[in-house]
Amino acid sequence: MSITTYSELKSNVADWLLRDDLTSVIPTFIALAESQINRDVRDHRMVKRATANIDSEYFVKPSDWLETIRFQINTTPIATLLFVTPDQAAEEKVNYTSSGKPKFFTNLGTQIEVIPTPDATYEAELAYYSEIPALSDATTTNWLLSSNPDIYLYGTLLQAAPYLNDDARMNVWGSLYRQGVESLKVQDERARVGSSSLRMRPRAMA
Repeated sequence: MSITTYSELKSNVADWLLRDDLTSVIPTFIALAESQINRDVRDHRMVKRATANIDSEYFVKPSDWLETIRFQINTTPIATLLFVTPDQAAEEKVNYTSSGKPKFFTNLGTQIEVIPTPDATYEAELAYYSEIPALSDATTTNWLLSSNPDIYLYGTLLQAAPYLNDDARMNVWGSLYRQGVESLKVQDERARVGSSSLRMRPRAMA
């Protein structure tokens, strides 16, 4: 049986578990699997870009933000901000008591803080890894289910095992899930590099 939609995924999970009485809880298993997948997977298809005009020290992250790739100010030339920890940000704020062009940024909950406080309105651009769109009756598929349904299947079965007190199957589902994630990483690397090959440089003779 193919797995191309949310409905087909639920049906396959029930079949693999040999249970027809889990209709109400299988969506929870899928949601838990998606939370795990979002922690484990970083793929080029998760990369998004968001722009906003910032004139204060705080910038609200997109609701689907997982991890920042790059944060920049679109001046001429473009200025890429340096990431610092919250503790380092507090130290830098001591050094930058006056407003100015932002140089650093850090993560504070659902916000990004820039240092120093902007002295004008700047166009900021955030490149980030976004959450994989969650499956539902309204969102019946996404790129991961289309390309790697095994990750969804085994990830969901892994989440079902504790509920069913099926400790014996956890290692099996976990191993198959991890294999799927590792395979996706290889696919992603190939997609990023393409068919190009590394060029060997001749070693300079001393």
